[in-house]
Amino acid sequence: MTAAETLADIRARIEKAAKIADRKPVVTLIAVSKTFGADEIRPLLEAGQRVFGENRVQEAAAKWPALRDAFPGVELHLVGQLQSNKAAEAVALFDVIHSLDRASLVAALQKAMEASGRRVPCFVQVNIGDEPQKGGVAIDDLPALLAEARGAKIPLAGLMCVPPADKEPAPYFALLAKLAARHGLSALSMGMSSDFETAVQLGATHVRVGSALFGTRETH
Repeated sequence: MTAAETLADIRARIEKAAKIADRKPVVTLIAVSKTFGADEIRPLLEAGQRVFGENRVQEAAAKWPALRDAFPGVELHLVGQLQSNKAAEAVALFDVIHSLDRASLVAALQKAMEASGRRVPCFVQVNIGDEPQKGGVAIDDLPALLAEARGAKIPLAGLMCVPPADKEPAPYFALLAKLAARHGLSALSMGMSSDFETAVQLGATHVRVGSALFGTRETH
């Protein structure tokens, strides 16, 4: 399939999943373009996709300024872990950050946002499966982190999660939706190439789709 056909297929699947759950399909499709170069991204831009996700600040800084000049209206989301020392670069480059997960990052982002005058909406990443190797705030520590972020005047978009890879994702998506509702947050960043339809049925407002759009990444 061409990039346009692949994009249309993914969007149709999102719409169908929303319909099954009796939801209006107000779901933002984030095309995760990490590790892919400008030549591979351009066909999706030409097909009308404008929301993209990157994992690393440096990689995004290398390829997106030129693409943004060529294709106005691009919205760039940071979907990978963010080191505190990269906060200023991230605030300058990205429109939304999905990986706020600790107090030290709240402080770094607050400083960067105040210095730049940009208030970048942030999703708080929750370690929904309590996995030590993954980023994200522990569920028990979520209320304190949200209070800290609100106190720092960081705009909170919602909650984000990456469920355990080897388990059925639905219970984890349902739990994230429950946590968001409990804390008065409306947006849910959840669901990737293998499970975005399940995520949409359970309330996702943002899905992060990479390989289903771009094909399998080469491993180095």
